[in-house]
Amino acid sequence: MGGLSCSRLLAALLCAGLTLSASAQDKDVRLPDLGSSANALISPQEAQDYGASMLRQMRALDMMVEDPMLDDYINDLGYRLVAGSEKPKDHFVFSIAKDPVINAFAAPGGYIVVNSGLVIITDSESELAGVIAHEIGHITQNHLERAFEASRKDTPLMALVLLGAIAAGAGAGAGDAAGAILLGGQGLLMQRQINFTRKDETEADRAGIQTLANAGYDPNAMASFFGRMEDTMRVGSGGDLGGVPSFLQDHPVTQSRISDAKARAAALIAEQKRRPAGSTLDKTQWEKSTAPILYVKDPTSLSSNTRKGDLDTYLLMRERVRVLSGDALQLSTYYASNLQSNRDFNTPSNHYGYALALIRTNRGAKAMDELQPLLTAHPDSQVLRLAMADAKNQAGRRAEALSLYAELNTQSPRNRAIAMSYAKALTEGGTQDEAKQAATMLLPMLDNNEEPELYRTFARASDKAGDPIRAGEAFADASYLSGRPFDAMEQLKRLLQRPDLDYYARARIQARISDLTPLVMELRKRRVQTDDNPDGRSQQPLQNGAACQGRLCFSANQGGY
Repeated sequence: MGGLSCSRLLAALLCAGLTLSASAQDKDVRLPDLGSSANALISPQEAQDYGASMLRQMRALDMMVEDPMLDDYINDLGYRLVAGSEKPKDHFVFSIAKDPVINAFAAPGGYIVVNSGLVIITDSESELAGVIAHEIGHITQNHLERAFEASRKDTPLMALVLLGAIAAGAGAGAGDAAGAILLGGQGLLMQRQINFTRKDETEADRAGIQTLANAGYDPNAMASFFGRMEDTMRVGSGGDLGGVPSFLQDHPVTQSRISDAKARAAALIAEQKRRPAGSTLDKTQWEKSTAPILYVKDPTSLSSNTRKGDLDTYLLMRERVRVLSGDALQLSTYYASNLQSNRDFNTPSNHYGYALALIRTNRGAKAMDELQPLLTAHPDSQVLRLAMADAKNQAGRRAEALSLYAELNTQSPRNRAIAMSYAKALTEGGTQDEAKQAATMLLPMLDNNEEPELYRTFARASDKAGDPIRAGEAFADASYLSGRPFDAMEQLKRLLQRPDLDYYARARIQARISDLTPLVMELRKRRVQTDDNPDGRSQQPLQNGAACQGRLCFSANQGGY
């Protein structure tokens, strides 16, 4: 896992658990009994708080692919699946981890993380959707709660931390998984390991295949992906479990499981064929039975915007994941070599990936040459046009870049990927007025957003625009969202000492300090050491009398099915 230590991962999860613990302290709340003893300890809101805190700690360890375009893509895909699931109203968040290991996992609160390695190895969006649908199935079938119930004899905090680290399908791995405890999907191992059962895996498969079909994806995609992974194991492992992809260690694949998935997909496809073709909506009846929807005059005319010859967004995003999660210099060589020697490699998505690698290695002019033929063939592609604007800006053609950014922003004024690139271009090397324009553009996007880079970009623009107070608040928010609550608290306290604060700014800062205080106090009380709190010292007693100095750690005991 790129050298990340087990103790760092466990510290991240402990901090997440403490966040939840702190948020619930001093509150006398009676939680409803929803049919599982797990609900007596963790409510849906607490589960969401835990998942959000886990994600912040993963960001602090540089474990996430931070990119607004990919974030929008994976969440659009995820929510399309959620809409077709058994619980379409539940809370979900989808993210991509910067990890070449082929795996994915689910955590409390509907947080689903897909490793970059898994995205890269998929052959189609339906395959990627199949894996995500499987993880959604673990949540909708309450498998996390079942595992949590099984751990009810543990202390509340330890059981909570365990629940947060259980990867959907964790279990059958062997060997040294210390570096992959979280993202590799092995679950957090304390004195014992809680595994999903084969029954859970089968249930998640079946629920996921139904979700795939409901969302309009190929129901066979899950079985085809499992089959390809099994072929990889059979051909490449040589009988050594260490050579088996982590996805198969955590989601054991058997012929009976693949056959069951294929049979279920075939039944769903047959059922779909029996449905009437064309629109089944009657406009008159629709208007009588539903509330009016703004701008929709005739629901029977709604259709897909996809046209023959359009670029495949999935293929472009797959290459974007490859570049943003890897070594850009090595990848630029990889693309250049294959584009020159392999005719089958000569695709729009690979040229796009090459252009991104060139941009990330400060070769904007060459990236422009790579992008221009693609734009000639696909002049309306927003993804390609944004890449061209970035390339032009890096190549020193700032005026042309700003013009293209402005045009894109006018067409999509709430698109974060466009707004952030545009704001950075306005701020870097721009005037104070341009920085004000950037800050004004980004300010509305801060509401209900937890992307640290958005706050940092707004902070830099505000600072250059002559608003150091707003800049300081945003930098503090970015620190908190990056899993550094102590840094955030210190920044806010320093801001509060400024003599030029007006009433409203002081009230905002004090409110933020009040929100952070319980978490910081709990971390200090437990003397947990984090990157932004190096003075913390912990000595946590374990059940067998062992202790761990500094960052929290536990012994790992690999289990199986």
